[in-house]
Amino acid sequence: MRRILTPMKKVFSFRKTHKGKTFFQGVSLLVCLSLVLSACNLPQSKDEPEGQLNVTQAYQTVEARLTEAALLTPTSAPTATQTPEPSPTSTPASQTPAPTKANTQPAVAGCDQAAAGNPIDVSIPDDTKMLPGQTFTKTWRLQNAGTCTWTTAYSIAFFSGESMGALASVPMPKNVAPGESVDISVDMVAPQTAGTYLGNWKLRNASNTWFGIGAGNGLPFWVKIIVTSSAGTITPTVTLGTPGTPTVTNTPVPDVQASGKKTLIAGDRINLDNNTINSGAGEDVSWVLDAEEHLSLTPLGSAVLGIFGSTEPTLGDCQSAVMSGAPIPREFMNLGMYLCYRTDLGLYGWLKLQNFKEEDLSLVIHFVTFAAP
Repeated sequence: MRRILTPMKKVFSFRKTHKGKTFFQGVSLLVCLSLVLSACNLPQSKDEPEGQLNVTQAYQTVEARLTEAALLTPTSAPTATQTPEPSPTSTPASQTPAPTKANTQPAVAGCDQAAAGNPIDVSIPDDTKMLPGQTFTKTWRLQNAGTCTWTTAYSIAFFSGESMGALASVPMPKNVAPGESVDISVDMVAPQTAGTYLGNWKLRNASNTWFGIGAGNGLPFWVKIIVTSSAGTITPTVTLGTPGTPTVTNTPVPDVQASGKKTLIAGDRINLDNNTINSGAGEDVSWVLDAEEHLSLTPLGSAVLGIFGSTEPTLGDCQSAVMSGAPIPREFMNLGMYLCYRTDLGLYGWLKLQNFKEEDLSLVIHFVTFAAP
């Protein structure tokens, strides 16, 4: 057995030079035990004494077993496969932002809508008389009838007619929430030449899109003045007679061709020359309800119509008023407002909007048609 222990020492010496290799320790122990048991049972050569072992052969066997085991052993412990993390500069597919579209969404229904305030003319009512070159400040009161707030990026801007020296646009003085009203003022200068001047204005949103008041949000609001050589109300001429006793000469009152108070229902047509309704001849104005349920006063034939203002006009006022054959929508008319007209016979007159009834869409008017001078 001493001969057997000697090679075992070499085996254990080999093991010690490979510290931490637990696999070699197990293999070395098994090989040694196998050799010990084999050596005890090996047949003895007749030429050699009993109990002797060929040490060289045993050592070579152990060395061969160790070499075989080493070849079968991985050089390093396997590591778990890891999925590489994405580069910090790359974006996972699930986090890639969706492409956006600019200015392709339809406008929100009812966003930008306006209505006339109460009153709409805070200053400079229609037909205010001005001296040539007189400066003044026009102030309108408007109500936000839409669903979007009017910010200070909104403005009112000159649209058509006479600008009267005003800026092209004036920003909204404050934010105006839906349902609120705002007073907006514009500085102007009366023209140098006598006459009647009308300037139309509208609103613009932050995207410079126009909108107005009334039906379809397309109607303008305006300023209307009369430039004369002397401002103020025309007074009667006074002729001095006996000292201390002035004699007043009154301006003649024009004759009246027809007048009256009428209630118009949708579809009615009135002849303003003879105060008849739906006569079928010579009718001048119709109270129209269109397919979109918009009401308007519409001139018929050669008759013309125009908004005058809140004061009763004279024959001369209506003769110089701005009129046309275009319809005047209900949304553009305030109760108490006066309109001038010229009938199909060429006679001038005015009508006053006295009442409007929502329940039957009827309009009550009072009108006067002057006779030919």
